[in-house]
Amino acid sequence: MPERHFSTDLFKFLRELKNNNNREWFAENKQRFEESVRGPFLRFIADVAPMLHGISARIVADPRPSGGSLFRIYRDIRFSKDKSPYKTHVAANFPHLGAGSDVSAAGFYLHLEPRASFAAAGVWHPDPATLARVRRGMVERPKEWQAIRRSKLEVHGDKLTRPPKGFDPNHQFAEDLKLKDFISSVRYIDKEVCDPKFILQFVTACRKMSPLVQFLTASLGLEW
Repeated sequence: MPERHFSTDLFKFLRELKNNNNREWFAENKQRFEESVRGPFLRFIADVAPMLHGISARIVADPRPSGGSLFRIYRDIRFSKDKSPYKTHVAANFPHLGAGSDVSAAGFYLHLEPRASFAAAGVWHPDPATLARVRRGMVERPKEWQAIRRSKLEVHGDKLTRPPKGFDPNHQFAEDLKLKDFISSVRYIDKEVCDPKFILQFVTACRKMSPLVQFLTASLGLEW
């Protein structure tokens, strides 16, 4: 039986943080954050690393407390009207080694939030050059993209209203060429996240979604 990483305390902390999103409350509850949220997530990242490497040795799962896979709880409020200092979710990014480390990099992602947890795979809000290369990959390797579309893998994201310039508006993948993100995802209820088998569920979901990440990395000229 795998070790349980997350408990109901994680979701309890996040719910209370949502109702007390200020520095004073967070300072008073910093120890709870370390013990119920940050610490368990860092252990999860360390334990899931070899499992993700079973999908691809080039997937990065970095358990360092700073600069690793776990995103900071602090919000960037410089250009936001919402000045709440903290996020009300916790998340980690598991990118391809050659794809960069930010959230837009091709790879896997885990988001934990009360009643809104999910795992995702793909690329979110890529820069124009990356987006163009993915679209060219769909045109140049149609059988591979068709295989993804014929599987039970749902690919979604924001879309253009019409096919992008430079691409045939009557192409067989015209609707997919409109995509600005290429994401697949699996949602979880809180009880599932708190189950000892959750780490296996997450890896199973990543494995199921890996053909999309493999296609994206190939389109970017990266080895899988």
